[in-house]
Amino acid sequence: MATVFIPSLMRTLTDNKASVSVSGSSVREIVSNLEEMYPGIKERLVDKFKLKSGITVAVDGEISPIGILEKVSENSEVHFLPAVGGG
Repeated sequence: MATVFIPSLMRTLTDNKASVSVSGSSVREIVSNLEEMYPGIKERLVDKFKLKSGITVAVDGEISPIGILEKVSENSEVHFLPAVGGG
């Protein structure tokens, strides 16, 4: 299973867990399985068929240009990264 790192503002949905193990072969499947485990998390991450604006996903240390379509392996690390504002 992939290790998914949960942003601090979303940890109230995961019983304050900073990371969880989730099965899935794409970010889309990871999000769907996260939703089954922790209802409400999908709403925070996805808008219709893409990641919400202001959310980026990194798989194995690489920012994904294709978002939820990105492939995930069994030993991947998945990070959902909220946008950082400022100048």
